[in-house]
Amino acid sequence: MTMQGETNVRLRDVGKTFDNGTAALAGLTFDVGAGEFVSLLGPSGCGKSTALRIVAGLSEASIGAVERSGAASAGQTGFVFQDPTLMPWATVAANVSLPFKLSATASAASHGSVTRALAQVGLSEFAQAYPRQLSGGMRMRVSIARALVTEPALLLMDEPFAALDEITRFKLNNELLALWQQRRRTVIFVTHSIFESVFLSQRILVMTSRPGRVFAEIDIPVSYPRDERFRTSAEYAGYCRQVSEALAQAIGAES
Repeated sequence: MTMQGETNVRLRDVGKTFDNGTAALAGLTFDVGAGEFVSLLGPSGCGKSTALRIVAGLSEASIGAVERSGAASAGQTGFVFQDPTLMPWATVAANVSLPFKLSATASAASHGSVTRALAQVGLSEFAQAYPRQLSGGMRMRVSIARALVTEPALLLMDEPFAALDEITRFKLNNELLALWQQRRRTVIFVTHSIFESVFLSQRILVMTSRPGRVFAEIDIPVSYPRDERFRTSAEYAGYCRQVSEALAQAIGAES
């Protein structure tokens, strides 16, 4: 059970066809329970990001049902895009406070929320810095802080670490899990990395090529915290092999 209350996401036979006739999703069905960390894994173009945007309410399904219950139904959702999309002319603190400004709820209390969010991602001392002064990994931390600042019950992450070098990616994976363990928000994480999905997730939904649907669900029943010992273990390698085999089958499956 999360500190934010019950959060559940349910998709039933969701399809998405764009105006140009491209079918991105077909028959996509899955559930995400309160406090779960679930990854959507699949090849590029399989509709992972489209599914995430539909869950967020940024895009509408062409067919099927999307249900959000608990705290998530009240719109308490944070979204982290692949690109940090920071305002270059604004300070780190101003970028993190953007959700409050967009909703016209900026106040002394929101200032405290910005301070806490920056502390959560280890950027307290960079509050008055500008994006150009930060590394790629630090800019992504700012983006995560911005998603966390409103204390969302549901956190949606669209390949946030894909453009980073491997060392930085590993470090941010570790930090993300530490944040998740602190508050147990419900997380849906999109990735095309088998290794990342196994390290982070409680459950992995392996998707087919476009039009995307869930081909397999794979549980990763390894306790947290997970660290470098897990990354270098035979158990980790075994799960990576299992997921890799499922992904190869999914890519070859007829949709």
